[in-house]
Amino acid sequence: MPVLDDYVKLVRGKTYKGALVGAPGPALLGLGSIVPGGGFRGDFKTYGGECPSELMLEPGDLFVSLKGATKDGEMIGSVARLPQSVPSGRLTQDTVRLVFRERDPAFERYIYWLLRTPAYRSYCAGRATGSAVVALSRADFLSYPVPPLTSVRELIVGVLERLEDKIESNERLIRLIPQLIRAKVNALLEVESEPVPASSLARFVNGGAYTKGATGAGRMVVRIADLNSGPGPSTVYTDLDVPEDKTVRPGDILMSWSGSLGVYRWARDEAIVNQHIFKVIPRGYPAWLVFDRVEAVIEIFQRIAKDKATTMGHIQRGHLDSTLVDLPCSHVIGQLDEDLRPLWQRLLVAEQEVLKLVSLRDVLLPELLSGHIRLAESERELAEAFA
Repeated sequence: MPVLDDYVKLVRGKTYKGALVGAPGPALLGLGSIVPGGGFRGDFKTYGGECPSELMLEPGDLFVSLKGATKDGEMIGSVARLPQSVPSGRLTQDTVRLVFRERDPAFERYIYWLLRTPAYRSYCAGRATGSAVVALSRADFLSYPVPPLTSVRELIVGVLERLEDKIESNERLIRLIPQLIRAKVNALLEVESEPVPASSLARFVNGGAYTKGATGAGRMVVRIADLNSGPGPSTVYTDLDVPEDKTVRPGDILMSWSGSLGVYRWARDEAIVNQHIFKVIPRGYPAWLVFDRVEAVIEIFQRIAKDKATTMGHIQRGHLDSTLVDLPCSHVIGQLDEDLRPLWQRLLVAEQEVLKLVSLRDVLLPELLSGHIRLAESERELAEAFA
């Protein structure tokens, strides 16, 4: 069977000047621009320094990480494609570009999705080397077998492409709506503002110690790892009954206050809040305003936690009382809510759609190697996805 080496050659990137990261320029295509397991990360950084032509990518070009930032190996072999919305990108020393020996857009799309399949991810994991930082050798990467692009595989690639387009569209909304809310709020704050303690915005209800003795069935117990990476093999489930204020439903706000501090909108099914996470219950303020204002001061809480860190940094309730948050004056919040509440609701819809689309994509990916697809079984889901 042919292997990747028959179709592509690799061009490795080069180092860059850290002081120029964030300056206007092309997207910086380092490890931080790739989603572990595959995909382009939308919150990329730009680079304003030297960009030799051999390091530059155009929309549609593929690049891969052959090393990982951590010893878990999750990043090695992860592939990304520069999207149409990003005009150009520059490789770093941690990434390589796939240069096809013959240009064929249909085949290049096939290779992209082939490198997203579970079989390819298992191949990478089985050939990882190193202890502190794991890597995949060029020889092993280029030795990955490439089954022929049949008409059925081309059909599957077409479905995957359409799913990815919808996912990217929703993810752009998910990034842009909070930015729009922040801009609207900041514009009013420049006219007149009212500082209040963060604790006055909402009830910050700590979750419970629900992972011990979990039954393995029922609702998810939301831990900080689940907030940051989504549910995985270590996610805990339990059929315990818990109070309403320790139950989280789609649209609710959560804040981790220990370890990795952050503010989150919950979009998954009803779940249970674990300890070290606050359920943030607004005290008469719109949810979009509470989320935005807590998110506006989360860096303050992160610095406090970092300064206190011995084993795992955290904040205390007193920090919610002592940290002031700027609010628009009360007489304009109601009018602003009429404009921004629909955006907040659309944001939740977009997040829930992404979860459904990703789930459908992950069901289809293994079919790419099997060379067949049971479209009849997924006809309703596909019709809903592309409606």
